[in-house]
Amino acid sequence: MVKLRLKRIGKKHFPIYKIVAANARSPRDGRFIEAVGTYNPNTEPAEVTLKEERVFHWMDRGALPTNTVRSLLRREGLIMKFRLLKAKVDKEAIADKMNTFYADKPNKIERLKARKIRQKQSKAKKAEQKTEETKAE
Repeated sequence: MVKLRLKRIGKKHFPIYKIVAANARSPRDGRFIEAVGTYNPNTEPAEVTLKEERVFHWMDRGALPTNTVRSLLRREGLIMKFRLLKAKVDKEAIADKMNTFYADKPNKIERLKARKIRQKQSKAKKAEQKTEETKAE
């Protein structure tokens, strides 16, 4: 079984990943069939480069992306485009949907950042409540 997954490269404490098509039984940083992109989480925002045709080639042949790679593909819009291509939607409709996706992408990023901030605030609030409860006892 072939999987699309991450292969770690880069320095210590400064990871950069290759997105590769690899046999599921091969080790994480070991043998792979083909490199189809890169992912650099050290930049803001994280930089993802993909060979779109090769990703579609492997997914068409049954390669399963891991959860992390799936989220990267979803963020870049390739999952949506692949599904539209599989459904045999005409190229103009695909282009329109992709243009609206790319136009809304900055808004999605801002919403995600705001959501993370709210989650951190709620965690801090819950921690404060727990400490107050333990002091009251």
